[in-house]
Amino acid sequence: MNINFDKQLNTLGLRCPEPIMLVRKTIRELAVGQVLYIIADDSATVRDIPSFCRHMDHKLVASNVDSKPYQYWIQKSH
Repeated sequence: MNINFDKQLNTLGLRCPEPIMLVRKTIRELAVGQVLYIIADDSATVRDIPSFCRHMDHKLVASNVDSKPYQYWIQKSH
């Protein structure tokens, strides 16, 4: 996928709950409308990142979870 993003977060090798904690911390640093690109290899992120977006009201622009490494693009909404 070729999606523009403003910041990249590499969580390869980290296991739950570390990836989602880093996503939460990093997205706070972005301005509204900016996109965070996340690369992960923890299977829990397949569930946790979409759930985080719903709970925190951010937009999951796209994801690629067919094979590792998983990729996610989150747009900060507020």
